[in-house]
Amino acid sequence: MISGGSCDAEDWSNDAENSALRGSNKLHFKNPSWWEACATTLPRSLWLIGGALGIVNMVIKPQERYKTCRIRDNGLSYTMWKDIPVPFFMSVYFLHIVNPNEILNGEKPTVVQRGPYVYRENRWKDNITFHDNHTVSYKEYRQYFFEESMSVGDESDVVTIPNMLVLGASVMMENMPLPVRLLLSTAFKSFNEGPFLTKPVGELMWGYDSKLVDFLNKYFPGMLPTSGKFGLFAEFNNSNTGQFTVFTGQDDIRKVHMVDSWNGLKSVDYWMSEQCNQINGTAGQMWPPFMTKESTMPFYSPDACRSMELVYQRPGVSRGIPVFRFVAPKTLFANGTDYPPNEGFCPCRQSGLLNVSTCRHNSPVFISHPHFFEADPVLLDTVNGLSPNEEEHGLFIDIHPETGVPMNVSIRLQLNLLIKRVFGIS
Repeated sequence: MISGGSCDAEDWSNDAENSALRGSNKLHFKNPSWWEACATTLPRSLWLIGGALGIVNMVIKPQERYKTCRIRDNGLSYTMWKDIPVPFFMSVYFLHIVNPNEILNGEKPTVVQRGPYVYRENRWKDNITFHDNHTVSYKEYRQYFFEESMSVGDESDVVTIPNMLVLGASVMMENMPLPVRLLLSTAFKSFNEGPFLTKPVGELMWGYDSKLVDFLNKYFPGMLPTSGKFGLFAEFNNSNTGQFTVFTGQDDIRKVHMVDSWNGLKSVDYWMSEQCNQINGTAGQMWPPFMTKESTMPFYSPDACRSMELVYQRPGVSRGIPVFRFVAPKTLFANGTDYPPNEGFCPCRQSGLLNVSTCRHNSPVFISHPHFFEADPVLLDTVNGLSPNEEEHGLFIDIHPETGVPMNVSIRLQLNLLIKRVFGIS
C-alpha cells in the first residue's frame, strides 16, 4: 500500500498473527490485519515563509514586534498569510506488496517502499471576512502538481496495494444482514474486483473509473465520499479545508491565529468525550508569539478530524535564526488503556493508531506515524519490510519562538486500513 507522511493508507491488527487464506471460494483473513497504504511528508514548505517573516521581525524593536504578528487587512504579513508565496511539498510513498498470492495462502505481507512521489501544493485563502469581535473568517484552498524532478519515479509507475474499495466495504458491511453481504460478494465477482489492486501511481492518487463505485453509490448511498473516480486524493485537489474563523490578535496578541470556530462549530461530534471533541489551537500554520520551552503547539486538523498538540523537544538554529523544535508526544496516538485521556478517541486498538472511521463515512481507517513509529511493537510483527526511525518518520515543527512563525515543518502521517474476515463475503 503506501507509506510516508501526510496522507496514507495502511492495514493494522491487534493480533501478532496477520495472514489470509483462501478456502471454500472465500477469502478469509485469520485475524484483523494492517498493511501500510500511503503516507506523505511536507518537509520544505513553511521554512521559507518563516525565514522571511522571522528576519523581518528580527530587525524590529522588541516592543513593536508583536504588532507585525497580528492579522490586519494590509501589510507584508497579511499578504503572506493570505497567499502563501512559496509552495508546500507533499511526498507520497507507496508500500508495494510483493507477495499478494502468498498472502492469500496465509503468509505475512512483505512490502517494499516506493517513492517519494512529490507534489507541489499551492495554498491560498479566499472568502476572507473580518469581524467586529477581532476575528477573521476564511477558506483555504489547495491544488497539487506533480514534480517529476523531485520524485523518485513517475506517476506511471505501477504498484500493488490492498484494494481499499473491496476490503473497506467488506468491513463496513459485516453487521448487515447476510443477504446484503452475499449481494456485495456477488458484485465483487461480477466486476472482477479482488483483494489487491495493481495500478499506476497517478490513478491510485487522483482516481480511476470503477463499476464497483457506481454499484456502491446506487445500492449503498452515502458509503463513499465520491460519486466519480475513486482515488486516495481524489477529493483533495482544488478542495478547501472548511471555513476557519481565527482571532486576529488586535485586542490580545496571545490569541492571534487561535481558532474561534471551524465551519461555525466550537467543537465536533466525532468522538466519545467532550475533551476529545474540542477544537483547540490554531489552524496549523502560525502560532502566537513569545513562546517558551513550557509552551505547547496546539492545532486543529480537519483531515485528522481532531485537535493535536506538539511539545517542546530542544532548541536549534535554522538559517541562522534561533528556533524551538516541537514534536508529537508519545501519547498523541496512544490508546485509552495506555493514556486514559485518549479514551474518548476509542474504540481503540494498539497504541499508535487513531481510529478516524467516525469522520470517514465509517470506513475502517486509522492514522499513525509512518512505519508504525512509536506504536505498539506488535504492529511491526504484522508486516515484513518496515523500519521505523525518528529521522525519517518523526513529526516536528521548528518555530521562531518570538514570532510564532514556523521555519521548518515536517508533518508525516500514515493512513491505515483495517482488514478482517467477514462471513458471507468472498
